[in-house]
Amino acid sequence: MGYLLTIEPLGATLEVEEGQTLLDAALRQGIYLPHACGHGLCGTCKVQVCDGEVDHGAANPFALMEGERQEGKTLACCATLQSDAVIEADIEEEPDAEIIPVRDFQATVQAISALTPTIKGLRLALNQPLHFQAGQYVQLDIPGVGARAFSIANAPADVERSRSIELHVRQVPGGAGTTWLHQSLQVGDALKLSGPYGRFFVRKSSPAPMVFMAGGSGLSSPRSMILDLLDGGCTTPITLVYGQRSREELYGHEEFLALAAEHPNLRYVPVLSNEPEGSDWAGARGYVHEAAKAAFPQGFAGHKAYLCGPPPMVEACIGALMQGRLFERDIHTEKFLSAADAGAVRSPLFKNV
Repeated sequence: MGYLLTIEPLGATLEVEEGQTLLDAALRQGIYLPHACGHGLCGTCKVQVCDGEVDHGAANPFALMEGERQEGKTLACCATLQSDAVIEADIEEEPDAEIIPVRDFQATVQAISALTPTIKGLRLALNQPLHFQAGQYVQLDIPGVGARAFSIANAPADVERSRSIELHVRQVPGGAGTTWLHQSLQVGDALKLSGPYGRFFVRKSSPAPMVFMAGGSGLSSPRSMILDLLDGGCTTPITLVYGQRSREELYGHEEFLALAAEHPNLRYVPVLSNEPEGSDWAGARGYVHEAAKAAFPQGFAGHKAYLCGPPPMVEACIGALMQGRLFERDIHTEKFLSAADAGAVRSPLFKNV
């Protein structure tokens, strides 16, 4: 048996299946509710229950405190309906967002490649076309583990042409999901996934120059976004500042060198944080935010910034951007968080983070 959910201030009413979370029901109708971790840990998806009864599910008591529960608040990623209900959510209009309902897909592993000693590339053939905005992600169902979020690394045009998606998976020490993908997954295996998710995409309605800051396997989203821009004939200045610890981890390096040579509007700034002094490395040394400040000595005012990488890198880049006179409305970050990341410190000043 299902229940009816009305979402204000949209005035939209939708049917929610028994046991289905409010967030999942909304996303599958193409209605975006702000969210991040999806595990009830970060509190980003907090909504007000105006009428009806909900089960709070596995909401963490620090993300949804007892006083908030008594006030009628709940976390959309965990809550399920016990009756017809009305909720009020903090929904901001985003003119560049496409309305794309989340769907389920069957996938077959086409190829597995070792991009670095710790990152593998997965090519997954899909049973039906997937439309998405460059920068969005999918939830991959890992057998025995559950759903994990991974950004789509290839451009929408390539996905449309090949009906396959590319994922870049960094093995997380002690992480059951990424360990299984690295050690057990084989070509030909069948997987399930859902998507697309997220609002990390290029604001194409803005003509401003763009700076992308990426670290680790966080290159996936910026790669898709930059390839999509170049495929579309973009001539607006684009800068990619991409950091890794060592040269063996700097995957995609040759690809972006070639793209920068081909496209005059693309500047590529690779940076290594653990490269020995005196080596033959000709690129920058240090961290992404340091290399970005060096690349923009006059500051970042007038740009749009897109950040994707480990939370400490994102925090450092936000600080550098703010010091360089760029502020919240022009800074966008990857919004999904792992269960481990959800406990990390995030800037309290930013709703985009």
